[in-house]
Amino acid sequence: MTITGAFVLFAVIWFMALLIALPLRLKTQGDLGEVAPGTPASAPTNPDVRRKMFWVTVITIVLWVPLCAIIWLGIFSIEDVDFYNRLNQS
Repeated sequence: MTITGAFVLFAVIWFMALLIALPLRLKTQGDLGEVAPGTPASAPTNPDVRRKMFWVTVITIVLWVPLCAIIWLGIFSIEDVDFYNRLNQS
C-alpha cells in the first residue's frame, strides 16, 4: 500500500463514519418546539459537530490501522476477491 492509498483509505472511512454519525442524537427545532423565525423546523438546535468529528476520528483510526496492516502484510489482496478471474485474463 502506498502513502497515497493509505490517506485515501483513511479519508473514505472517515467520511463514511461522519455521514453515519451526523444524524445520531440530533434534536431539531421542531422536536423542541422552539422554531426560530426564518428557519425550517428541521434545523438542528445543537448538532455537536466538534464532538462527533472527534469520535469519528477515533473510530476511523481504530478501523484504519488493522486494515492497513492487513493490506500491507498481504493477508488479504485484490486477488482474493477476484471471483470471476478477471485479473488473470491475457
